[in-house]
Amino acid sequence: MKDSPIGIFDSGVGGTSIWKEIQKLLPKENTLYLADSKNAPYGEKSKEEIVRLSRKNTEFLLQKGCKLIVVACNTATTNAIAYLRDNYDVPFIGIEPAIKPAALNSKSRTVGVLATKGTLASSLFHSTSENHAHGIQILEQEGTGLVELIEKGEHQSAKMRSLLKKYLDPMLDKGIDYLVLGCSHYPYLIPLLRELLPEQVRIIDSGEAVARQTKAILLERDLLDSYNGKVKHQFYSNTDKTVLKNLLHNTDAEIEVSYLDF
Repeated sequence: MKDSPIGIFDSGVGGTSIWKEIQKLLPKENTLYLADSKNAPYGEKSKEEIVRLSRKNTEFLLQKGCKLIVVACNTATTNAIAYLRDNYDVPFIGIEPAIKPAALNSKSRTVGVLATKGTLASSLFHSTSENHAHGIQILEQEGTGLVELIEKGEHQSAKMRSLLKKYLDPMLDKGIDYLVLGCSHYPYLIPLLRELLPEQVRIIDSGEAVARQTKAILLERDLLDSYNGKVKHQFYSNTDKTVLKNLLHNTDAEIEVSYLDF
């Protein structure tokens, strides 16, 4: 099992931001990534549909022999990870908005959260906010349309800039000093966000934390790969793979990107 791949799935290409953190921290691990772009965005779907899609992705990854599965999608984590953990005998790592560090460090006591409708509406998101944000004003903003533009490779377009400005300005008017990114697609917006946000506003995403948790679970289960041979990274997309390939073009790892109608 040690040389079996880490499985990763997302509602599209955004979870590659998580994959990059995992690959950087665990360079000896094989990985298998599913970009379910055909069904993106998950954030607009019902909980039942999100669970169904998460189950479909999980079963594919298990058929491929994955030893651990990273749910690299905030919406799928907040809506489906409890179901997955109850029904499949493999460790699952989830991703949820990093509200805790933002709340702990905010000086203005006002934190912005940019996330999908599915994440913001979930019980896990609300319990996280209640547990870690006492005395903090949490400003929630649905990122409607952002995932679709990223899936088209338009993450630095004029339309993206206009949407982000529309979503950010009300939060800035209320004095946020932290912006929490609640979708694994959104780290690809950080260069543009830094142009639009004042210097004092910190941006937080969950990528590094997910990579650290992945390593911790592999160590705990004695599943860490110590093999020094060739490492394989396989990516599957069920739509045009061009955007996926473009987002991965600057990685040093040897990767293979394929179309697959899963």
